[in-house]
Amino acid sequence: MVEYPKWMDNAIPVLKKDGKVRVCVNFQDLIKASPKDDFPLPHIDMLVDSTTGHSMLSFMDVFFGYSQILMALEDMEKTSFITEWDDMIVKSQDSVYHLAALERFFERIKQFRLRLNPKKCTFGVTSRKLLGYMVSKRGIEADSDKIKAILDMPAPRTEKEIRGILGRLRYINRFIVRLTDIYEPIFRLLRKSQPTIWDDQCQHAFERIREYLLSPPVLVPPTPGRPLLLYLSVSNVALGCMLAQLDDSGKERAIYYLSKRILDYEMRYVMIERYCLALVWATQRLRHYMTEYLVHLISCLNPLRYLFDRPALVGRLMRWLVLLTKFNIHYVTQKSIRGSIIADHLSSLPVSDGRAIDDDFLDEDVATVTSLSGWHMYFDGAANHSGYGIGVLLIAPHGDHIPRSVRLAFSD
Repeated sequence: MVEYPKWMDNAIPVLKKDGKVRVCVNFQDLIKASPKDDFPLPHIDMLVDSTTGHSMLSFMDVFFGYSQILMALEDMEKTSFITEWDDMIVKSQDSVYHLAALERFFERIKQFRLRLNPKKCTFGVTSRKLLGYMVSKRGIEADSDKIKAILDMPAPRTEKEIRGILGRLRYINRFIVRLTDIYEPIFRLLRKSQPTIWDDQCQHAFERIREYLLSPPVLVPPTPGRPLLLYLSVSNVALGCMLAQLDDSGKERAIYYLSKRILDYEMRYVMIERYCLALVWATQRLRHYMTEYLVHLISCLNPLRYLFDRPALVGRLMRWLVLLTKFNIHYVTQKSIRGSIIADHLSSLPVSDGRAIDDDFLDEDVATVTSLSGWHMYFDGAANHSGYGIGVLLIAPHGDHIPRSVRLAFSD
């Protein structure tokens, strides 16, 4: 009997690390047609952070985990679903509790008749690679294999090779700091009007990058109950930020480094708009952290305080400020220059991120939702011999009043 399924997708062979071939299927169209998951998988950064800081770790890999979960009969012809029951981690602070945790874990495995792949299981280790990072009690470190691949690369000579090394750096951009303006000569080679000539400036920049990667920083996950520290930096060509937190000794520990090149039209922004742009961009990239924590925005730029204290703004500043209201951000006057210096270095040499800032009010990628009291809007209009006009009064949840009036003009 011949059957004609409603969905048909191409098979894609992918080479595994052990030399075997994994058969994958490109279900891109089916995924677009599927309803959004009410309980999406956690963000990779959150998974890595939650594993860091434990003295004993065990990693288990379920044998063909996607094949051990039953599928609804009506969905079998689609043959596509995602499950978190593939790679599992048991973590604890010492060996005694770790053995007890493993015992409870194997009881659950036996209860639901799941099979593990012994070749991919690791028990009782103090550190291991996870999702492209090295996690341990010490913190989060860059994958040494990725760093070695960059260190072993010869100096690029063509545009393809330049994009290749920049693409490799993107994998570890969370750790990149203190790379100042030496990056600019390399990015300049990617401009259409610039000939691809590797000169002494590019070679010096390349050597400085390799020198930095010999001792990259160790990052830490955030500690619940403590505010996050956000440092912003803006230059003529880039935006930079550092997310940090104070540890038990009162020392600043870095959580995340970010940098982004300013697009051509963004270069026309005045300085206060660039700082607000940097803040909106940082909240979008780090929203999985900032939605759950009080954030202290540390800056010496007083106009940023004005944004939060007297938000009577128009245009893009108003749109950006509305986007920021979903986060608990408090402006703090900068006292120490340590974090700011790091952020300044970031903006001097950003990882290539040329995407525009999305200031639309889209919530399909929200991972955490907090109920807040709503905004109130009062609206009225008027007409007299002078013309027509409307007035609007917005009252924010925290009590700020934002009045606005507009004169109307009509034409046939």
